[in-house]
Amino acid sequence: MSAAIYEEKQTDKTIAIVNTQAPFSSADGKEALDAALIFGSYEQATSLFFIGDGVFQVIGEQNASAIEIKDYLKTFSALEFYDIENIYVCQQSLTERNLMANFHIDNVQVLANEAFSQRLHQHNVIYRF
Repeated sequence: MSAAIYEEKQTDKTIAIVNTQAPFSSADGKEALDAALIFGSYEQATSLFFIGDGVFQVIGEQNASAIEIKDYLKTFSALEFYDIENIYVCQQSLTERNLMANFHIDNVQVLANEAFSQRLHQHNVIYRF
């Protein structure tokens, strides 16, 4: 197989990054965002998924200064620059936490459980944080 064909097949991979943790409960949220930006910088087709407590990462009411750690949530604004436009939030997770769809980033699609799962499983590689 020639190098050009091999490289082309590598770029055809789609990557899903699943966020399951609240933004400041661990380093997982920041690490997931960093991974997305790295994949984006290599022009990999990357999508972000938020489920469970991970939905708190995209809700506009976060205050990192209250717990005295660096606020990485502002970095979400860079997603568009890296062509990461597929951002999915689980409707059931929002409902279970009594959260409104008040997002601090653009291009967020709220999906019911089945649609969320179907969209997630369309990806070749799935990373869970």
